[in-house]
Amino acid sequence: MKTPRILLAAVFGLTVAGALRAADEAKPRAEVVFSHPEKFTDVKDAYMGSDKGRDAYLGLLREHIVKEAARRVPEGQLLTVMVTDVDLAGDFEPGRSPDAQDIRLIKEIYPPRIDLYFKLTDASGQVVKEGTRKLRDLNFMMNLSLNTTDPLRYENKLIDDWMRTEFPRAKG
Repeated sequence: MKTPRILLAAVFGLTVAGALRAADEAKPRAEVVFSHPEKFTDVKDAYMGSDKGRDAYLGLLREHIVKEAARRVPEGQLLTVMVTDVDLAGDFEPGRSPDAQDIRLIKEIYPPRIDLYFKLTDASGQVVKEGTRKLRDLNFMMNLSLNTTDPLRYENKLIDDWMRTEFPRAKG
């Protein structure tokens, strides 16, 4: 009768170990905070003027940063990003639509901008790297391979380019 108990204990132990490993692998490698989003450049205009609209776009930006960090930040390290300003590509021009509402026009003179502070820490909490960055892409209109259905395609490319430069691809 001891054999089934030992077998049951072994199966239970393996299940717990597997769950702990899966939980460890599922830990996000990035945390994203938006500092005073109500003061962001693009929150001041009609396009993202409501809290709901602003939060929707910032949620998409957060998801992209977390996803890209999973590819770039080594296992066991944590990237904390505090976004301090967002200015989407393009700008609103009043009364340009048939119903005289403001519409966003994407022109070379309105490049995307993201200002942020970041801190990369290791498993013990020691700071590996930190800094402030002002992300800009003055040639954003020249990129041909962008996903045209992504509403944040220009801003996401800013994040991709920054992470590619700042954090070489994770090996683990």
